[in-house]
Amino acid sequence: MSTEARSPWRQALFQLDQAAQIMELPPNVHEILQHPKRILQVSIPVQMDDGRLRVFTGYRVHHNTSRGPSKGGIRYHPEVSLDEVRALAMWMTWKCAVVGIPYGGAKGGVIVDPKELSRGELERMTRRYASEILPLIGPERDIPAPDMGTDDQIMAWIMDTYSMNQGYSVPGVVTGKPVAVGGSLGRGAATSRGVVYVTVATLKHLGFPVDQARVVIQGYGKVGGPAVQLLHDQGCMVVGVSDVMGGVYNPKGLSPMGLAAYKDETGTVAGYPGGESMGSDEVLEVETDVLIPAALEGVITEENAERIKAKLVVEAANGPTTPEADEILHERGVLVVPDILANAGGVTVSYFEWVQDIQAYFWSEEEVNERLREIMESAHVEVIELAEEKKATMRQAATMIGVRRVAEAIETRGLFP
Repeated sequence: MSTEARSPWRQALFQLDQAAQIMELPPNVHEILQHPKRILQVSIPVQMDDGRLRVFTGYRVHHNTSRGPSKGGIRYHPEVSLDEVRALAMWMTWKCAVVGIPYGGAKGGVIVDPKELSRGELERMTRRYASEILPLIGPERDIPAPDMGTDDQIMAWIMDTYSMNQGYSVPGVVTGKPVAVGGSLGRGAATSRGVVYVTVATLKHLGFPVDQARVVIQGYGKVGGPAVQLLHDQGCMVVGVSDVMGGVYNPKGLSPMGLAAYKDETGTVAGYPGGESMGSDEVLEVETDVLIPAALEGVITEENAERIKAKLVVEAANGPTTPEADEILHERGVLVVPDILANAGGVTVSYFEWVQDIQAYFWSEEEVNERLREIMESAHVEVIELAEEKKATMRQAATMIGVRRVAEAIETRGLFP
């Protein structure tokens, strides 16, 4: 298959077309949803520590704002592309609608390997990027958040840059910030926690004992790392994990604390002595009940889908399964919980953070986690019920719910002028 056909944007459009056909979406609304509302590409000149000047390329895409301000992360990665950012913005639109929060979808990115920059270079690049996208962002317009390669410190720099231009502090311009500058308790592990809530709910729906479930997680980063401990706390046995450097597998289970300590010491889970070493992608094909891809998009393809041994795939990453692989897994009876439901915990708690910032009234971590659980479990039930009613996959059902809610907003608002 060509690179063009495999692109995230083509994948996102394919999923939209599928849902539109099943739900008989009005052609005019379908036409609107196929096109991002706006796309900004910026040049980011940065003075490096050695005095050289480097120019980085950045993007910010708004897919749709019919249901409210746009919302979406910013990723720093050497393979960031406009194609990828457009797709992620569209998926964010559906994700926000599926869990019923009043946002549209956005995404941003900079083509850079942040590990190659010093802290000073990273701050200067971030602040210049924030300055370049300043016309698009704001608590009533577009609220960025962390994604791959970015963190709470980077959000703090963006918040400060925006605030300095306004002349006063505006904590609600970004989410995923440190608590000291308006961040929310419970935000750090929110995506992981949402993945776990949905995984447990799906196992119960399938009648599979949670305390007997074996789990493999591909990706031991901001989502996969916390998920190991959270799943262990639910009684699941994590038997395999991997990161970009390699993986480890032990059918008798891996120690969450041991893994975390080894990662802190070495910077990777590769070589962890508590199991059999293997390649980063090999863990996708080991014996397990639940597979959680929590790294990059496009890791489950038509080439390896036949070799996936899990009964349940829960997409913690964005777009980890290609349409061809989706079809193969469905035909084999493997249930896939789609990204726009499974990893919506992050944007849900980002919404909580935004609400708290606007109110200047903050919640306890217990309140945040409980409200997240209620939203994730309610959305899970809606998706399961529609999938059964329409005899559709969970991805098709989730996309239909998201598209329907956005379409209703578009039709209700009408066209201007």
